[in-house]
Amino acid sequence: MTYRPDIHRSDTLISVEELRDRLALGHPLTILDVRWRLDRPDGRTEYQLGHIPGAAYVDLETELSDHSVSGHGRHPLPDGADLQAAARRWGVRNDVPVIVYDNWNRAGSARAWWVLRAAGIPEVRILDGGLAAWSAAGRELATGTEHPDPGNVELAYTDLYHGALPTLTVTEAAALPETGVLIDARAPERFRGEVEPVDPVGGHIPGARNVPNGSLLDERGFFRPADELEARFAAVDAHRAPAVGVYCGSGVTAAVDLAALAVLGIDAALFPGSWSQWSGDPDRAVAVGSAAPHGE
Repeated sequence: MTYRPDIHRSDTLISVEELRDRLALGHPLTILDVRWRLDRPDGRTEYQLGHIPGAAYVDLETELSDHSVSGHGRHPLPDGADLQAAARRWGVRNDVPVIVYDNWNRAGSARAWWVLRAAGIPEVRILDGGLAAWSAAGRELATGTEHPDPGNVELAYTDLYHGALPTLTVTEAAALPETGVLIDARAPERFRGEVEPVDPVGGHIPGARNVPNGSLLDERGFFRPADELEARFAAVDAHRAPAVGVYCGSGVTAAVDLAALAVLGIDAALFPGSWSQWSGDPDRAVAVGSAAPHGE
């Protein structure tokens, strides 16, 4: 694998130190707080109790997803026009970098990173280590709700399924293991079909390989160094595949794998409907247990 970790990492992630310095120098930035977790999707109360000063709250369920859409899993991608209106409420402006963060396993911030990049915003970065890293560095928190000046962002794409970042249809996801690598970002026990707390059927898409999103972060919630990320993806042959796709339960935590791949300079497609779409179709085959070695 050929990669330039310093460049690719800084394209995707921002450190607490860099964010602190840019704020101190008065650099224009839009900061978004994307609190979300599977068992507690509404993070507004926690946001109000303490957030990075100036950060606007983003609701992943209602602003980074469009639940009026059927047939695309539990977290369909948002409508572009609705997303633009929301982004302007958050204060997103043309040509101003966006920093996204969360307080749980980088899922919320990675989803926002992917959605905004797919909509055509070129400079979006994830705060490495999230809010915990900001607090651990002794940085101040604000309380209450921020009301940023309205933004003026013009999104380049209104259909995120055909936006600036690649996606897979369910048919393309089914076929990808024959020609490339399809990565399942869920926990190993869900991948193997031993437990399934959310969707109607346990298991994985036949031919998929498992790279759990949690394995890409260290014990403090930082993305692992490039050599460690490389080893995890090389174990499923993603480093030499002609095409790579990623899915999870509903298209949220897959973005953590996509961000880690971006750190390595590897382009990969998201299957937005993920397992929630696949398992909702009784005609789709389901695999259980550990994946066979690549090529078998």
